[in-house]
Formats: sequence, structure tokens, C-alpha cells
Amino acid sequence: MAKRISQIVASALEFEVKDPRLKMVTITDTRVTGDLHDATVFYTVIGTTLDAEPDVEGAAAALASATGVLRSLVGKRTGVRFTPTLTFVRDALPEGATRFNDLLARASAADAEVARLAAGATPAGEADPYKTPREERDDLDDEPDEHDEV
Repeated sequence: MAKRISQIVASALEFEVKDPRLKMVTITDTRVTGDLHDATVFYTVIGTTLDAEPDVEGAAAALASATGVLRSLVGKRTGVRFTPTLTFVRDALPEGATRFNDLLARASAADAEVARLAAGATPAGEADPYKTPREERDDLDDEPDEHDEV
């Protein structure tokens, strides 16, 4: 039912509702209550260009004014006994994804800086602190043991 409502609302926004503020609105998800009386429709708004800020307030106002028309279309096209009420909620996923990408870029830059610093670093103590017991014995005395090759 949720998928069908998403399809109906998206199609209606694209082809039937003539409000220009809804041209850049995309339906991302719909959730319906168990009793099918309420549907929450999630949407995103994109700008006209990559650098342009989206008209979020205009889109919200246009969706609020078109809710009755959209609900009646959902009722006609689903054929259910009770048409669910529609509530439109702006989807925060794009902003969350952008913030996540920014955090990943910062972590990657920090890792690159650590790798750059580690490339020229020298050990503070011995170069190989994990000597085997035989190597330690060889370092302690300069006299050959019965196991040492002469």
C-alpha cells in the first residue's frame, strides 16, 4: 500500500498538479499505519541547479495546499474503503548523507596526514625491539657459544 501511494503521489505531482513549486519535489518513501488510516509521505526538494538552494518552504506550502487533491487521487486509484490521510514530511536523508560524506573526507585527510608523518619517522628506541632470545644472547657476550658458527 505504501509503495502504491508513493507512485500515485509522485505521478500526480509530475503530471496533474500544476503548481510550479512542486517541479523539484521527489517522493522518497511512504509509511502507512497498520490500520491504513494514516500515510506519511517523505519528500526531498532539489534546487534548479547544483549550486542553487532548494525552495523548501515553497514546496512545503504547495504540498499542504495540494493535500486534498492528492488524497482524493490516492482514494480513487487504490480503491480502498477508507482513504488514508496524507502527511508530508521533508526527508532528512540527503542532508545526512552530505554530512556523512564530509565526515568521511575529514577522516581520510587525517589518515593521509598521519601516513605522511609516519613515512619520515624513525623509531625512538631500537629499530627491532622484538629480538629473538638467541639474538639477545649474541648481543650480551661477544664470545662464541657452542651454538654459534665460528
